[in-house]
Amino acid sequence: MHRLAAMAALCLTLVACGGSAEIETRALTSAAPDFSRIERARWSGPGPDAYPVHGIDIARYQPPIDWRQAKAAGVSFAFIKATEGGDMVDPMFAQHWDAAGRAGVPRGAYHFWYHCRPAVEQARWFIDTVPRGRRDLPHVLDMEWTPFSPTCTIRRDGAFLRAEAKTFLDMLERHYGKRPVIYVSVDFYRDAEFGKMRGETFWLRSVAAHPSVTYPGQDWRFWQYTGTGRVPGVTGEVDINVFSGSPAAFRAWAG
Repeated sequence: MHRLAAMAALCLTLVACGGSAEIETRALTSAAPDFSRIERARWSGPGPDAYPVHGIDIARYQPPIDWRQAKAAGVSFAFIKATEGGDMVDPMFAQHWDAAGRAGVPRGAYHFWYHCRPAVEQARWFIDTVPRGRRDLPHVLDMEWTPFSPTCTIRRDGAFLRAEAKTFLDMLERHYGKRPVIYVSVDFYRDAEFGKMRGETFWLRSVAAHPSVTYPGQDWRFWQYTGTGRVPGVTGEVDINVFSGSPAAFRAWAG
């Protein structure tokens, strides 16, 4: 996510736009997709192949995607970077967002947290950028440490960050009508004690073990299991994720 920041760095459309409803149904009901060259580990606990619903998250680092090819290969959802801080829009957001929608791929947008701006400003910026649509997936707040940021490397305490995250989530929920998801990396989750945020929906990064091993006791909805996946229709490496339940559970969660 954000090319993971430290390395330098869903308008849900369940009705296929100009595509085939049959293809869409297949993407959500097939067995786990066999993407080529997926980074694999000696998983502690169930591996990603135990989950049938896979999807990708993307940003400026991905050139235009052949969404119909990706969808036919098993991409069942996409999270697309929209904003960062209070004044940055990902330059590929509009193109990725529109193209995914036309292909009928369920999509949501994510915001990358900037530690030197108040939550209120960041939420307003996201709301000003991302259109409101009743078929959108719940959007995402991506919170990580940013030690290589050229402008903001501050590390605030966990209580402050949890309060700011709640403010951001509350504002987006009021505007879009759905509670956003929180994406966190392992070190941020641990250091900022985000396990204390009860009742929230989590998207967890864990590339060497099942989330139950990396985040003991933490419920999760999405698991990012690789940052070097290869997916038909996507040029280069891409983050790949799984949903925690069945295709029917995904459709119910998506609304």
